[in-house]
Amino acid sequence: MTAPAPAPAPALAPAPTLEDLREVCQPQAKLASRNGEHWAGRLYMRRLSLRLTRQLVRTLITPDQLTWTMVWCGIASGAALLIPGLTGAVLAVVLMQLFLLFDCVDGEVARWKGQNSATGIYVDRLGAYLADAALMVGVGLRAAESGLDAWVCLGLATALGVVLLKASTDLVDVARARRGLTAVADDEATRPRSQGVATARRLAAAFKLHRVTNGIEASLVLLAAAVVDLALGGLDATRWALLAIAAITWVMVPAHLLSILSSSRLR
Repeated sequence: MTAPAPAPAPALAPAPTLEDLREVCQPQAKLASRNGEHWAGRLYMRRLSLRLTRQLVRTLITPDQLTWTMVWCGIASGAALLIPGLTGAVLAVVLMQLFLLFDCVDGEVARWKGQNSATGIYVDRLGAYLADAALMVGVGLRAAESGLDAWVCLGLATALGVVLLKASTDLVDVARARRGLTAVADDEATRPRSQGVATARRLAAAFKLHRVTNGIEASLVLLAAAVVDLALGGLDATRWALLAIAAITWVMVPAHLLSILSSSRLR
């Protein structure tokens, strides 16, 4: 008696067109948002992410699984800096770019499949905190070479600073929600009422130094420092880069808090 033939594997659904995906997964309001979309996403990553999303929406992979992948890429980026030389710095940049890729893809898959969840939003924000903090801790350990010294402490202090910057922004929505208010939706509400604070904010935005507190930009700065270290020998460039990032971070922490308190975001 012959065994019955195995049932054929179910065929994958045809992939949607990029045009259909773009309409659903990349709403213009989100892409145009200054705070809701990273500049690298608008510049190039959204073009790449949509092609990956086109394949993933045909699978059983969930948006939450993609978000956790994003989280681990961000944490691994900081760990990569423990690899000496240029290799660790290059790997940190690659992992940060993968972090950004999956940060785009998880939301696109969620919109297409209609699987948006509070859990996904929570893990996404948690991942942003962990990725940036891990990179700063990683560069502190890299600058120290071995043992626990002042460079490790500086890396930890910088990690705390970048977490405070993100938390001070997110806590605006927490405070507004507890007062029964909707999220801030326009730039007018974020503009400081004090003319002096508003001018300082515009100057800071013009030079864009605050961007180095973000893991994606910081990883590129650290890669440039690693190239200089390779050429000159030692870790002086990495240490100066860490000092600069730490200084900018801790200037930004009270400045950002003042900007929030002097705006209409909490009213």
